Amino acid sequence: MTSAVLPAERLQDEELLVIRESARLMGKSLEPGLVIREMLHLVSEFLGLNRGRVVLQEPGGGDYAIRYAYGLTEEEIGRGIYRPGDGVSGRVLQSGETAIVQDIDDDPHYLARAVERDRLPNETVSFIALPLMSEGKVLGLLGVHRIRGRTRALADDLRILEIIATLVTQILKLNDRVAEQTARLEHENRELKWAIERGAPQQATLGIVGESPALRHALRQIEQVASTDATVLLLGESGTGKELFARALHLSSPRRDLPFVKVNCGAIPENLFESELFGYEKGAFTGAVTARAGYFEQANGGTLFLDEIGDLPLAMQVKLLRVLQEKSLQRVGSRRETPIDVRIVAATNLDLQQQVSAGRFRLDRYYRLNIIAIRLPALRERREDIRPLVRHQLNLISQSYQRNVGLTPEAMERLADYPWPGNIRQLRNVLERLVLLAEGAAISAREVEHVIRSEAAGAPDTPLLHAVPAEGSVRPYLPAQSHDRQQIEQALAQTHGNKSRAAQLLGLTLRQLNYRMKRLAMS
Repeated sequence: MTSAVLPAERLQDEELLVIRESARLMGKSLEPGLVIREMLHLVSEFLGLNRGRVVLQEPGGGDYAIRYAYGLTEEEIGRGIYRPGDGVSGRVLQSGETAIVQDIDDDPHYLARAVERDRLPNETVSFIALPLMSEGKVLGLLGVHRIRGRTRALADDLRILEIIATLVTQILKLNDRVAEQTARLEHENRELKWAIERGAPQQATLGIVGESPALRHALRQIEQVASTDATVLLLGESGTGKELFARALHLSSPRRDLPFVKVNCGAIPENLFESELFGYEKGAFTGAVTARAGYFEQANGGTLFLDEIGDLPLAMQVKLLRVLQEKSLQRVGSRRETPIDVRIVAATNLDLQQQVSAGRFRLDRYYRLNIIAIRLPALRERREDIRPLVRHQLNLISQSYQRNVGLTPEAMERLADYPWPGNIRQLRNVLERLVLLAEGAAISAREVEHVIRSEAAGAPDTPLLHAVPAEGSVRPYLPAQSHDRQQIEQALAQTHGNKSRAAQLLGLTLRQLNYRMKRLAMS
């Protein structure tokens, strides 16, 4: 019994590995040749789908030819030229429908044009060709050879090939869009530059401050994809500034003058997700006295930022995927389809690959979101940015509270040496406390030490931190281990399972409570 299960589990692991590595390749480079060839290599190496090739139309139109391949010689690639309707590949290019040849020796339409039969294994060989579709148009095809007698099911191979074909199509579309708009991007980049060289007002407004290589790399990726409509997934620890980067992406895109709508998925009760995202009609449920547009409609034409996307319930993941694919939605209580045009930027501090393996996040939703993944560096990875960040945040906080407070050199040194496990959010909270509790015009190293010690201990000892703050107000940074399972269970019991009220009792935001419950494996 065990021996029959293990191979299936191993193959599933290999599928996840192929998808994860393909997504990682897309995040590292938008150069199609490098990425597509390596994806074909992964499919061959781990899944046994060999001699993969991507066939695209020749520049200027006309015939189609093998553009990228793995496992083919230069001579074989050169022979791979097809006309629409010509052989199996030509039929796929003409019809836009997948073709499966169970035995290439028995199908008169299989031309064996690129790879001669005597170079293939001396057993039954199949050929699979999938169209690369974009907005109803056939861009080309993805083709592979497959040994028919293998134990792995054909349906499993088709599923993984459909995912790879989708990723290849996205790479090609992004590459074309970037090539078309290179001149405009260069002009915009000279003006914007994200203030890295000039300190432009936009960067200061957004709070994206620093010169470190890690930060510059993330900003370059934002610049590279801003003018496209590709879905972007922002990855990083809590407090790394994901919302700031999402706004920066929006403001650098052609959608900059249209709405930017933020949705915190971790703060929406599960039974309200559908009505919050998609809206509802009058009378759709008790209390729906008027119709209301959901977040998707509010963001129409602009950008929808889905923060904490890992908190999205499985049932809503299915509905969200449909909306993204169909580009239309139905309000709760309505049968009418409403077209939408929204660019999605999602963010999470969770390992979505791990969530997929645990069954808490759908695989199809994962690869649909993970078109372009941009990792935001933690503050400990960009230590050279701490001093300019301190100066920037201190200036904003002083203006906000009408205080004129500075730092002694020793105080700045102490702040620069701290590891900042809560990243920029923690840095901001610490500076806010220092400004509000400052004893003089210059904050001393002793005052910094006092606040940092209370941060590290997780035991605040000032009136400012003892009070339970209202949702949305300034909160102290608390370590992830600040509350144990028993404390959280007691708070939930007191509030009869109401997470929002439990979070208030514990002095946490709802997001902080959800994060601690995930860490403790609490449902």
